Amino acid sequence: MAVKAVITDWGGVLTSPLKEAILAWVTAEQIDWAVYRTLMQSWVEQAYDGSGANPIHGLEDGTLAPAEFERLLAAELCTVDGGEVDCTGLLSRMFQAFQPVEEMYDALRAARRAGVPTALLSNSWGNEYPRELFAELFDAVVISGEVGLRKPDERIFRHTVGLLGLEPAECVFIDDIEHNIRAAEALGIVGLHHTDPAVTVARLEDMLGLPLTS
Repeated sequence: MAVKAVITDWGGVLTSPLKEAILAWVTAEQIDWAVYRTLMQSWVEQAYDGSGANPIHGLEDGTLAPAEFERLLAAELCTVDGGEVDCTGLLSRMFQAFQPVEEMYDALRAARRAGVPTALLSNSWGNEYPRELFAELFDAVVISGEVGLRKPDERIFRHTVGLLGLEPAECVFIDDIEHNIRAAEALGIVGLHHTDPAVTVARLEDMLGLPLTS
């Protein structure tokens, strides 16, 4: 079945890489990187292995308020000199260095001009999305905390595909997290693991049979 629609993640795909943003925040606030890395590795593994809920799971599906997540995270962190980390506005500070990847935005615009439906499917961390651009970029927007579901739950993929009115095999899903790609592929969605904008755009052009760059 030919690919007819594009579903994309936001952070790390339409923005600069997550690791770059986190490193900028860690450096600016002198966060102890080893402490942060160990904690987040544990939380991320728990959030994706299906063994139960944890702060990341709750933050993404909307059952844990961002302010409470900030409090929990800050309580586990410290600066390199052993100081406390301010919880107020912590998530905004963590992602402050996110920058839009214009090459990806341009590809989405080109796809829509050619009549290809597009959708955003994002696990939110209380992010400030560029919602003023959504109308020109997407036919459907699915943000985890707003629908009470999160990737890699198959229900959020089915929900997104349903909004586009297509079959899973007619959609390509772009994400920078391989676990989410595998979950989408298990439903028959075409997975595209994002590591580099130029490579992703070139693969989209091949799948859609359309030029997406000028």
